[in-house]
Amino acid sequence: MRIALYQPEIAGNVGAILRTAACFGAGVDLIEPMGFAWDDRRVARAGMDYIDHVPVTRHVDWDAFLAATAGRIILFTTKGAARLDETVFRPGDVLLFGSEGSGAPDAVHDRADLRVRIPIRPEVRSLNLGVSAGIALAEALRQTGGWPR
Repeated sequence: MRIALYQPEIAGNVGAILRTAACFGAGVDLIEPMGFAWDDRRVARAGMDYIDHVPVTRHVDWDAFLAATAGRIILFTTKGAARLDETVFRPGDVLLFGSEGSGAPDAVHDRADLRVRIPIRPEVRSLNLGVSAGIALAEALRQTGGWPR
């Protein structure tokens, strides 16, 4: 199971996602450009000493990511037709999240094998990127028997 971030903008969110991925044994794909330098101290601070425990692959752009990706691409989006609690995950899935400010462009939506939304109350807009990634990863691992032993 992998988490992919499309052009992330906030170093602290990426660090928190790296920490979550390390704890649960998931890899992380970073699709550039990013809104910060990779060596930004905020990535290290949020990821703490967990960064060395997560396989990270950086891709120069969307096309490079696609060329390197073999699993189903599941895009998490507020525009998703499928609900998280009704989605069936597979072990090789890539859980893709758009950037914090603009989400994912139409080309990414069109290429995704599945578009999923995490149901939230209608009077609120959205979840934090790191929280969304953690919720999605936990459900995908639960379904596929991927929780660490």
